[in-house]
Amino acid sequence: MTTANKVTILRILLVPFFTVNVLYYFEDGDEVNRFLALVSFAVAAISDAVDGYIARRYHQHSELGAVLDPLADKLLLVSAILLLSLPHQPFLPRLPLYLVATVFGRDLILILGSGVIYYFNGRVTIRPRWLGKLATVFQMLAVTWALLKWNPAWIPWWSISAAICTGISGLFYVNDGINQLSAHPSSSPKPQN
Repeated sequence: MTTANKVTILRILLVPFFTVNVLYYFEDGDEVNRFLALVSFAVAAISDAVDGYIARRYHQHSELGAVLDPLADKLLLVSAILLLSLPHQPFLPRLPLYLVATVFGRDLILILGSGVIYYFNGRVTIRPRWLGKLATVFQMLAVTWALLKWNPAWIPWWSISAAICTGISGLFYVNDGINQLSAHPSSSPKPQN
């Protein structure tokens, strides 16, 4: 268990804490819960950069980390975007449903596609793309903006940017998956007798 993986596991453990505090805040509007949700989200977001730095700096890349790191990102962002898209006024501004649909749709396609690739190839190679990282930044920005209760007029801009980057990065990942499947002998036509 590398240090980078331990930081990633901490991020995963912060997700239920974040979720519970957001739900309590929606229930009674207690600012302590919003503050705890915001702090846990910020710590998880910052630790994403920290575990990446540790893995690169100290050569702690591992197969477990390759699975846990994106899983931690998905759990945190999907739960945050879903929660903040629910009707909860007057407490926090609401994230648009198209952002939820785009994020869920892309992640569902990637999970199913990875399963198919793994079934036929025995392994999945995922190359991180800068557009996927930019999508994550915009998603985190939209969530943080809402949690901080800053000017809600900006939320559509962050959400549109996040949705566009998320959708386009999803198309790149699908193309990568098709290329992996195409390179495998199982995708070739069977010889005629």
